[in-house]
Amino acid sequence: MCYSAQILADYRKFVRMFGATMSIKEFARLFFERAEGSKAKIPKAMEDAFSEPQSDAEREVKALIDRFNAEQATKLEQDLFKQRRRLADAERSLQTKVTKAPAESERIATDKIAWTLGKLDDIQRTEPKARDSRIFPGNYAPVMVIEDGQRVIKPMRYQCRIAGKPASHDLKYPGTYNARRDNLEGFWRPLFGHTHGILVVNAFYENVSRAKMEGLELAEGEKDENVVLEFKPNPAHDMLVACLWSRWSAPGEPDLLSFAAITDEPPPEIAAAGHDRCIIPIKSENIDAWLNPDASDLATLYAILDDRDRPYYEHQLAA
Repeated sequence: MCYSAQILADYRKFVRMFGATMSIKEFARLFFERAEGSKAKIPKAMEDAFSEPQSDAEREVKALIDRFNAEQATKLEQDLFKQRRRLADAERSLQTKVTKAPAESERIATDKIAWTLGKLDDIQRTEPKARDSRIFPGNYAPVMVIEDGQRVIKPMRYQCRIAGKPASHDLKYPGTYNARRDNLEGFWRPLFGHTHGILVVNAFYENVSRAKMEGLELAEGEKDENVVLEFKPNPAHDMLVACLWSRWSAPGEPDLLSFAAITDEPPPEIAAAGHDRCIIPIKSENIDAWLNPDASDLATLYAILDDRDRPYYEHQLAA
């Protein structure tokens, strides 16, 4: 399961690296829907890609981003005022008598103030940080596909809802950000051989058991601990992750573009670290063959997945 990944979020780098074009229409639609109240989760790095717009269309996207961020900043500042007032009230109560309720209120207000200040700082910050381009299930990311014979970048949600399925599948099948290779002709049959994409990542993250990671056997009654590991390829490079995607439509609902990363059995070093799945990065010479699938020749597609980029994955505890 690729529970999180560090992505290439700047569409201009896609253009330089792959000769791709950006679907400005899809980016504008996504940012417009968010400005109008959708719950779309968009990494800051995808916003920052429009910080210096080069066309009228890009300036329109930048205006939508600025509008959303201004509204968010106002809400955060209002919340900050409320929490500071709550903290002051709790501190006054504690000066009189130390009781559980005001002590708990003080703790909660302090935590919320710190969280809110962090969010405000992220909105105002112009210096990029690594976390700006990290995605989790439900987040949006740029995905490269083929459209009218050209490589095109579209923003898609990292959790795939197959066309024709009800929206409730998002909750019923929360793991659909992963497309297991051994189920490509089962659950993923409507997409495998039909709509393929590529996500560019330079690191991915997995939840693992600390006991498995350290090769320990737990004593009876001893509790295990979950840890998050960061896996990076050695030598360091951008990996072209094989994906499946779908455009979901329903009456009265906005279209949803979404994708899943294909995963397979792990290489030895990932298995030794305690995880049982791994993304499949394809080789650059197979990009067009992967993005132009032939549903009548699945053997060729499986061969591309077999003929994968095979770096050694180093790991460390995620920050």
